[in-house]
Amino acid sequence: MDFTFGPDDATFREEARTWLEGHLVGEYAAATGTGGPGSEHEGVAVRRAWERELGRGGWIGLGWADGDGADGDGADGDEADTGRAHRGRRATLTQQVVWAEEYARLRAPARVGHIGENLLAPTLIAYGSQEQRRRFLPPIARGEALWCQGYSEPGAGSDLAGVRTAAVRDPERGGYRVTGQKIWTSLAQDADWCFVLARTEPGSRRHHGLSFLLVAMDQPGRIEVRPIRQMSGTSEFNEVFLDGAHAEEVVGGEGNGWAVAMGLLALERGVSTLVQQIGFAAELDRVVRAAVDSGATDDPVLRERLVRQWAELRTMRWNALRTLGTTTPGTDSGAPSVAKLLWGGWHKRLGELAVEIRGAAGAIGPHDWSPGSPYELDEAQRLFLFTRSDTIYGGSDEIQRNIIAERVLGLPREPR
Repeated sequence: MDFTFGPDDATFREEARTWLEGHLVGEYAAATGTGGPGSEHEGVAVRRAWERELGRGGWIGLGWADGDGADGDGADGDEADTGRAHRGRRATLTQQVVWAEEYARLRAPARVGHIGENLLAPTLIAYGSQEQRRRFLPPIARGEALWCQGYSEPGAGSDLAGVRTAAVRDPERGGYRVTGQKIWTSLAQDADWCFVLARTEPGSRRHHGLSFLLVAMDQPGRIEVRPIRQMSGTSEFNEVFLDGAHAEEVVGGEGNGWAVAMGLLALERGVSTLVQQIGFAAELDRVVRAAVDSGATDDPVLRERLVRQWAELRTMRWNALRTLGTTTPGTDSGAPSVAKLLWGGWHKRLGELAVEIRGAAGAIGPHDWSPGSPYELDEAQRLFLFTRSDTIYGGSDEIQRNIIAERVLGLPREPR
């Protein structure tokens, strides 16, 4: 297959690079390299302002569908319905990759609007109503509205069909009243909205009777967000308690939440997986440089492991490019599960290498030993600790293997 970029991509790359270099100045320049998994607590206010800067520049929504066959019940071609009118630029799949590469090359601040732009917006375009697209897409495109994802629960993490959060119709205000608990909710402490998978049919089981609801986070007394402190010292994950919280909208119709939720997960592991790998490449470069500087590459075993990491990352990139654009929301091609298995294990092994190449120093790290001073983790230690979770969150390795075995290969289901 041809994985090269064409002349139009080169022109687009120059435009993207010029814009980024011209706008990554002042407080934005100071925020380069901040944020991202394990470090979402860094510079949130500046990164929110950066989202609005991206919105003014028309760089949000590059991957949103034009509506041709993917605009739900708004397939009349109306640009305002599909979200097309809310984008400053049109971009092909390869140009989306170009933008991500330039963004990563300049180490621009990690996006706090990722969930709204890359998960909710394409889902609304695929399953939402015309009015929902008109209402919710423009604030995302302007970088003003931040979203979080209300899927996992204490008893329904990787097994999402076990959701128990309940929603009943609200006769006074319309919509629904939602009661339950969500957990591992990334960026909930900063989000304006949350899309929540809840059970709207009493007595329903598994994937039946679920609905995909949109809930405003600013509901004092109805929604409580409690940060979860991780062993890496950060708290980008949260518990979210909903006590009769009002849900204004249901996407895809009541009872169709499972199909919408699965369609969103397929989108989550599409272009964003390839973008993620660009960040992985930068991390690998830093680990390799540290290995060379410390002399760890003299060890043939460590040297072979570093080469293997490089080769596996290249393979993941080619696999992502091969499958890019071939996953249809709501289908089980197996590609999303394969991608999750590949990158989760790869990133975990990179974290292990990051500390191993430093020997004993990797376990101790820099520290001000004066009385009362905090123990701060360095970059390699944060990478090691946070990547322990990569094979669990977003669907554990065991769940991904079950999906491939049962839904793709047609093997007998695991006894429940």
